[in-house]
Amino acid sequence: MSQDEQNKQSSQKEEIENNENNEIEDSKELRAENSDELEELREQNMQLADKYARVHADFENIKKRLEREKYQAVEYANEKFAKDLIPVIDSLSMAITATQSDAPAQELLEKLKEGIELTMKLFLTTLEKHGVTPVSEDEAFDPSIHHAVQQVDSEEHESGQIVETFQKGYRYKDRPLRDAMVVIAN
Repeated sequence: MSQDEQNKQSSQKEEIENNENNEIEDSKELRAENSDELEELREQNMQLADKYARVHADFENIKKRLEREKYQAVEYANEKFAKDLIPVIDSLSMAITATQSDAPAQELLEKLKEGIELTMKLFLTTLEKHGVTPVSEDEAFDPSIHHAVQQVDSEEHESGQIVETFQKGYRYKDRPLRDAMVVIAN
């Protein structure tokens, strides 16, 4: 082998070694960059996991609070209705107290009748305020709100019309609470 060939081979070896060294260096730099990126991604992952845990905990707390508030709303739903009935109770108490009066019987009876009428009016007003209304006696017979307990012959009423009401019916908003017990014409 000639000197030129040896120099050429030697130079090729050096070039190969330089290339390998450069590749090793590049590989180390790439690993370092990847390591930094990986570390950054791990940090972001931990932050997102922490954020998720906090949001989930907040959601669970809100859910429990809403459940508690719903329970309390159901538990105390009738509070306003009960408060509005207290004046009716007061009125009835006054009627009972009035019976202990030394007034003449006829005068006492008139006052009691007047007090009971006012109490009834107050009671009906309170019920209406809360959506409870009586079924009108003037309404046409409707089996969804009237219960026919008897049929009679009547020249004054057409067949199927209400002749008399035995017991008033009541509605809560649009739903019947109690059907009216009525007599209808044949």
